[in-house]
Amino acid sequence: SETGLCRDTNLGKDTKTILQHGRSPRTQWPPSFLNGRSLEPPRLFLCVSKTGVPSVLQIQVIEDDRANKSSEPFTTGVKGQTPPLVTTNFQVKDQGNASPRFIRCTAYNIPCTADMAKQSQVPLAAVIKPLAMLPPDETRPYIVDHGEAGPIRCNRCKAYMCPYMQFIEGGRRFQCGFCSCLTDVPPHYFQHLDHSGKRVDCCDRPELSLGSYEFVATVDYCKNNKLPQPPSFIFFIDVSYNAVKSGMVNIVCQELKTLLDYLPRENPEADSVVRVGFVTYNKVLHFYNVKSSLAQPQMMVVSDVSDMFLPLLDGFLVNVNDSRMVIESLLDQIPEMFADTRETETVFGPVIQAGLEALKAADCAGKLFLFHSSLPIAEAPGKLKNREDKKLVGTDKEKSLFQPQSGFYSNLSKECVAQGCCVDLFLFPNQYVDVATLGVVPVSTGGSVYKYTYFQAEVDRERFLNDLRRDVQKPMGFDAVMRVRTSTGIRATDFFGSFFMSNTTDVELAGLDCDKTVTVEFRHDDKLSEDTGALMQCAVLYTSCSGQRRLRVHNMAVNCCSQLADLYRNCETDTIINFFSKYAYRSLLNTPTKTVRDTLVNQCAQILACYRKNCASPSSAGQLILPECMKLLPVYLNCVLKSDVLQPGADVSVDDRAYLRQLLSCMDVSESHVFFYPRLLPLVKLDGGSLPMAVRNSEERLSKGGVYLLETGLHLFLWVGANAQQELLSNIFGTPTFSQIDPNLTSLPELDNPFSQRLREIINSFRSQRSRYMKLMVVKQEDKAELIFKHFLCEDKSASGGASYVDFLCHMHKEIRQLLS
Repeated sequence: SETGLCRDTNLGKDTKTILQHGRSPRTQWPPSFLNGRSLEPPRLFLCVSKTGVPSVLQIQVIEDDRANKSSEPFTTGVKGQTPPLVTTNFQVKDQGNASPRFIRCTAYNIPCTADMAKQSQVPLAAVIKPLAMLPPDETRPYIVDHGEAGPIRCNRCKAYMCPYMQFIEGGRRFQCGFCSCLTDVPPHYFQHLDHSGKRVDCCDRPELSLGSYEFVATVDYCKNNKLPQPPSFIFFIDVSYNAVKSGMVNIVCQELKTLLDYLPRENPEADSVVRVGFVTYNKVLHFYNVKSSLAQPQMMVVSDVSDMFLPLLDGFLVNVNDSRMVIESLLDQIPEMFADTRETETVFGPVIQAGLEALKAADCAGKLFLFHSSLPIAEAPGKLKNREDKKLVGTDKEKSLFQPQSGFYSNLSKECVAQGCCVDLFLFPNQYVDVATLGVVPVSTGGSVYKYTYFQAEVDRERFLNDLRRDVQKPMGFDAVMRVRTSTGIRATDFFGSFFMSNTTDVELAGLDCDKTVTVEFRHDDKLSEDTGALMQCAVLYTSCSGQRRLRVHNMAVNCCSQLADLYRNCETDTIINFFSKYAYRSLLNTPTKTVRDTLVNQCAQILACYRKNCASPSSAGQLILPECMKLLPVYLNCVLKSDVLQPGADVSVDDRAYLRQLLSCMDVSESHVFFYPRLLPLVKLDGGSLPMAVRNSEERLSKGGVYLLETGLHLFLWVGANAQQELLSNIFGTPTFSQIDPNLTSLPELDNPFSQRLREIINSFRSQRSRYMKLMVVKQEDKAELIFKHFLCEDKSASGGASYVDFLCHMHKEIRQLLS
């Protein structure tokens, strides 16, 4: 096994490290540990000592899961089975439970009682990604149309028809799996039962045989009982001095001419029905009439930003194909019109108000794309002041930096959600812009914030344009409401993500795209039964990009247990860490950072102490015992504690911390996994289609003679050792010497050799897996950029004071022993 250095002040003298599984010392992992078969109870013993501690092999856990679970499809028909890890490439076959691409749970075996859940401290939560994109070899959810009658539902709890409804009395009634209420089957939906009590058409109906599907919603599910209009996209371009000078205005206008051909559509062969509008602004707003009958676009200026109104209706929101000539003329003219501007002040609140008024006037939902560069200090509603104060960092008042400056934007968010007005914000700041406040509307409406600090056209153009293209094109729903129903015994009590809630049950999203997750925490309100298990159903009502009202339904059944060992055997660490990080990041709004960090450590120590006390056989106090499925909990928890949000370095700005905090709030499990523990690949041989095996995330794993690729989910680094082989350098950079490598490269040269081709394929593949484009940064050993690279080597001690993994493991062990004593 691999070992690392550690210190433990509780042990008096040096002892040799022993790795134990069961009771007898071993020098290697036993086969049962490697092939995933659990022992009774499954556990890992670590002897913590002064000279060394076996650091659990994060890489080995990932590789073992790949070896065991990537070859066979993961079928969802078995209740309560834990899915493959997010790092494993696997195929899903829906047989009655939602795919793990849609729902991942922290535990697939829920304690039967609240006392047992409290004793274990394992959080009970689900990370739900309702509109997740599926790989090409998996079928997207079927659309079920029940006509004017609409979807079949339980009379009492309103759960939608699903595989957990049991038909009785020859098929004339069904008993709800969630609340046990009996409901009559409508005549048009009646079908006879077979000898086992199942409907004979069970396999032909998605809602009776699959975990995920969609219903076409009737007019009853629409606002004001009116079928919705197709959505609209409105582009707001900041034309102040900074925005023009950076090249942003020119790039946006040129790109939009192409992008308008790629607006979202459900049928790739048909034209998109999404209408578009354009506004430019600095401290006043310029609206453009791009009606198809005009020879040239017309500008209308609104200078009274204190009482925003829409100066034109006809000709503002238009069909792209009808008005293409006028739109292209406008986009060509905008950079020229403002090329010599000296206006440095901008507004922000009135910009969103203008988009909201336009969508209200058109009676439709839609999305606003804001391209913004500076703190809005012009006299207007929503005006902000610079409140960046480094002296508050680390104090009890630090939490104020994450809170919005005023209630203006929270109230505006509420209006936007009511209209189905989603806001995406592209920021290009050269100094403090108060992301904590500017991000309130995007985060509350289901939108996104993108940030390009010190934007330089030649360096950042590729990343910005890829983000913009994906943002415009990606599948999304509008004016959405999500509700999570559960079977008797548990209920959804808390929600995390980019949304608004006006009551305790309905998650309201002006927009919901394929990347967004909503994380739901569950608590007991009664006892559960091992015989029946527990059910959850997530239903999302939304308007598709074609203007059709739909219901997407995801169902999940999990087991219930009365033994703690069964709980610990069926947890998923990646999902637990996703939940803990969201909980911690949200707590920063109201709690000092140190308290948040201490709470995280304490809860994880309680989880592991409970396991040690109740599930592990008696053993020496010097042994740290971890459950099989939680052996990576300490390493990942340490990464969360060392993140820039919870432990910032001196060079991490308040804006960056607010940005990362908002970004994580709706991340899925695979993105939070690589965000906290980046993957580090040695580039020695790139044979065939498989990736090189990753190495541990530590400086001691780097060889001076090697080249390594590091992926964080937001960045890509190519680290080049000072003694890297000439052949390797020639294959990658086209130069045989280390000194000739250009550290300013942001893309690799396209060389005609297999190594270069395969490396570029890997980089493109990594980028395609993420929701944001990762810019490549070449880092030469001992160059100044190496400090940034080393910041992401999360097993090492960090410059900001974060513990190394081994030190943290010893600290965790000490905490557990204190709890046990």
